[in-house]
Amino acid sequence: MNLLTILMLLFATLMVIVMVTEKYGKPMDNEKQAKWSKIIMILVFALILVRILKELF
Repeated sequence: MNLLTILMLLFATLMVIVMVTEKYGKPMDNEKQAKWSKIIMILVFALILVRILKELF
């Protein structure tokens, strides 16, 4: 029963966050989106590399 309560709470929180960001969020321009895309790709690669190294040692 605790699992269902936690899942419902997470779903409700996600709904509120999505509604607020849709209402007050502004679209990103192409340059900013490209910049964030590059940064996120580097961070994901670094995270994968760190996890692989952690599992090996």
